[in-house]
Amino acid sequence: MGIFTRFRDIVNSNLNAMLDKAEDPEKLIKLMIQEMEDTLVEIKASCAGAMANRTRVSRALEESRKKADDWAAKAELAIQKGREDLAREALMLKKNFLDQVTHLENEVEQAAAVIDKYKADIQQLEEKLESTRNKHRILIQRHIQANKHSRAQKKIRQADTSDAFVRFDQFESRIDRMEAEADLINVARKPTLEDEFTRLESDEEIEKELSELKHRVSGKASVPPKEQQD
Repeated sequence: MGIFTRFRDIVNSNLNAMLDKAEDPEKLIKLMIQEMEDTLVEIKASCAGAMANRTRVSRALEESRKKADDWAAKAELAIQKGREDLAREALMLKKNFLDQVTHLENEVEQAAAVIDKYKADIQQLEEKLESTRNKHRILIQRHIQANKHSRAQKKIRQADTSDAFVRFDQFESRIDRMEAEADLINVARKPTLEDEFTRLESDEEIEKELSELKHRVSGKASVPPKEQQD
């Protein structure tokens, strides 16, 4: 796969859609980051090569321009010295170097365009890489929180189903049953002999007090009203 093919695949990829389909999203993002970093290194290396080539062509361009100027000056000198033949040859060499100048100027322009394209690609890939790294950090945090939540839920389930809690529930149920049985015993219990005598004694006291109360009331009723006033 070529560098630009990989670059287009990376830039045009829908990261969210890929994560939804991935069995291991974190692993997928790591692989994508590695691929982006490798591609970025290659693009930067290619850009550096293009810049070095532009510098070399620019130097050749300046050299050709200088030589064209030199041969133009020599042609003028030859004319001054009456050497038209030398002037003609000098002008021919001047033309050759001017042709080289035109060719090298085109090369410099093409090299500049390639460099600009490399720089744009580098910026675009760096932005994509930064976005993916951010998603990776977020995904790792989500994964950590999910693991903690999962462990907590597992501990809760283990506590709910542990033998200790089962025995505790059984013990609590046993106490509830014992308390209910005790209440039923208290309700259904028959009075003992001691209870019967205690009740008789209580009844006798009440009868005695009732008799005294009736006697007092009847005694007051038998006294004449005048005596009561005196």
